[in-house]
Amino acid sequence: MALLPILRYPDERLFRQAAPVEAVDDTIRRLAGDMAETMYAAPGIGLAATQVDVHLRVIVIDVTEDKSGLLVLVNPVILSRDGECEGDEGCLSVPGIYESVTRSERVRVRALNLEGQPFELDAEGLLAVCIQHEMDHLEGKVFVQYLSRLKQSRIRAKLAKQARITA
Repeated sequence: MALLPILRYPDERLFRQAAPVEAVDDTIRRLAGDMAETMYAAPGIGLAATQVDVHLRVIVIDVTEDKSGLLVLVNPVILSRDGECEGDEGCLSVPGIYESVTRSERVRVRALNLEGQPFELDAEGLLAVCIQHEMDHLEGKVFVQYLSRLKQSRIRAKLAKQARITA
């Protein structure tokens, strides 16, 4: 497995919509493994293929404390949403920025696993939020787009300053 470079907001590649995976094969399994390794190393709790410049509908998530609950969703689709919750979100593509976003409290998702078998999952709380956040990436949307234009401008400026300092 390998660590993959994570795109940083406002990189235009983050705004591309991901294509469906045609077949779950060794290439997709290797991608999911590399994405998981990258997510854990970052460290984070979710990563979409879009964030590593692979525009396929694959996400990895692990919201457990001990990193024992890796969830891989290939071609995920939200079947239903319920309730509403608001909380601070961060993103590996927007390092150091945390802002409040409103999401559905519960979701039901259909996806393929790494064997190509369909399954459905009911998620709530942090897992539901993480699924919605990562699925936004597959649609070419970054969580800061839920914020005001002023906040988006400030975030861009802050990230540009960080990039100059570390360069």
